[in-house]
Amino acid sequence: MSAAELVFDALLERVGEANPRPRIEPVRRLAELAGSPQLDFPVIQVAGTNGKTSTSRAIESLLRAHGLRTGLFTSPHLVDFTERFMIDGEPIAEDLLASAWQELQLPLEVVDAELAAAGHGPITFFEALAVLAFGAFADAPVEVGIIEVGMGGEWDATNIVDAQVAVFTPIGLDHTSILGDTLAAIARTKAGIVKAGATVVSAQQEDEALAAITAAAEAHGAPLHVYGRDFALVDDRLAVGGRQIDVRGTSGVSYPPSFVPLHGGHQAENVTLAIAAVEAFFGTDRPLPGEVLEEGLGQLTAPGRLQLIGTDPIIYVDAAHNPHGARALARAVEESFAFDELALVVGVLEEKDASGLLRELAPIAHRVTLTPVSSPRSSDVEALYALAETEIPDTPLEVAHSLPEALEDARNWAAENSGRAVLVVGSVVLAGEAIAIARDEGWNEK
Repeated sequence: MSAAELVFDALLERVGEANPRPRIEPVRRLAELAGSPQLDFPVIQVAGTNGKTSTSRAIESLLRAHGLRTGLFTSPHLVDFTERFMIDGEPIAEDLLASAWQELQLPLEVVDAELAAAGHGPITFFEALAVLAFGAFADAPVEVGIIEVGMGGEWDATNIVDAQVAVFTPIGLDHTSILGDTLAAIARTKAGIVKAGATVVSAQQEDEALAAITAAAEAHGAPLHVYGRDFALVDDRLAVGGRQIDVRGTSGVSYPPSFVPLHGGHQAENVTLAIAAVEAFFGTDRPLPGEVLEEGLGQLTAPGRLQLIGTDPIIYVDAAHNPHGARALARAVEESFAFDELALVVGVLEEKDASGLLRELAPIAHRVTLTPVSSPRSSDVEALYALAETEIPDTPLEVAHSLPEALEDARNWAAENSGRAVLVVGSVVLAGEAIAIARDEGWNEK
């Protein structure tokens, strides 16, 4: 096993990241024993329901183009564990990760023992992961950290940082069993990342969500910049391989047209939010230099977001896993592609709103193969089939017992006609598995 795999295996012995504990003090204690590495670099923290990773990656790319050494922490990973810790745009070196993990062992032993003595559970997977990321970034060292919130905000393990900029992507209903079953409750939890002295930047939000963000900003005396009011995507046009966008920044200055090599209007909005976040980070009334914008956006990638993984036949993969994300995906497919027919390969985790996701995907589906996800939390395929019969009526449905079987079925169908393509969707885990299979089979090399 590689050094990174050994670290990942050790973390997997702890309570998984799908089962967070609503607490923050044990994480703060762990970081304190590790030297409080989260205080060694300024932080931009990104919370929300959809678009967090894409927005975080865009922020990182712009800051790197500005000449800063960046650390980007996102979760979960698609294929390789090291993807969660990006330093200067590349997955962390395994020796640096292993060294940071070794430094964390004694603090973990101490805090686990303290928690046990108090009758509480030990440090979880994600709690340890967050402090590991901060330690690795401090050791690198980085000049700025872009930290994606795992779940929620107020008690999320990443919230031991004192973020200079708090960014909110669109907030919707997700993880309702943990975060609450109303948009207002979820938004209040996510708004817990706002600290005194921060600047807050928000995407367009539903009224309840914006009210929670506004209240948090006012309570901490934090300036608030809102999409559509203080900055905006002025124009968004289809271009070969992506979008051509016109953005008005928080300074009021309009940037020249910029190319974004990503598909979908939602990605244009994510990039607009990222530009505003970087402007807030530098804290000036001047726009970003043109060369920084051009380089930062030109080198931008979004793995697992309408990512092409096969060319013969054409296969895309997308990590959309809730109705809001599926709606944006369906819109992006309709805008950006002209397939005669599209086969969906769909797998969903049991805690997700499978009905809502399938309903949003229905307009682009000409055929659907349902598959389990390689996770103990996978939805039952027969139950998923019953939902699909209702939500995607009058559409051929197939059931596979594994993703390789589902991909073989969909690829065979697509190969029969040059106007057909395949889209794998429904879960980040499923997306990662599909990318790994395509890589092993060399589908994008033919």
